[in-house]
Amino acid sequence: MKRYMPLILIGVILFVAGGDKVFPGAVGKVSTQTRTYVNNFLIGRFPSWKPKINPYGRTERELQETEQK
Repeated sequence: MKRYMPLILIGVILFVAGGDKVFPGAVGKVSTQTRTYVNNFLIGRFPSWKPKINPYGRTERELQETEQK
């Protein structure tokens, strides 16, 4: 079984990556649904990052002050 695991893993990756283009009908639909589920799962693992500081804040304030003059 250990010898076949890399082949199985490669097969699963290929199926998810391009199965909807290769296999017709229901099998292609399963590939698309699996890819969508994996994408959403991975996106959910990494929430959006927000910096603690506003790097453009000073520039924006200067522009507003210039426009008001």
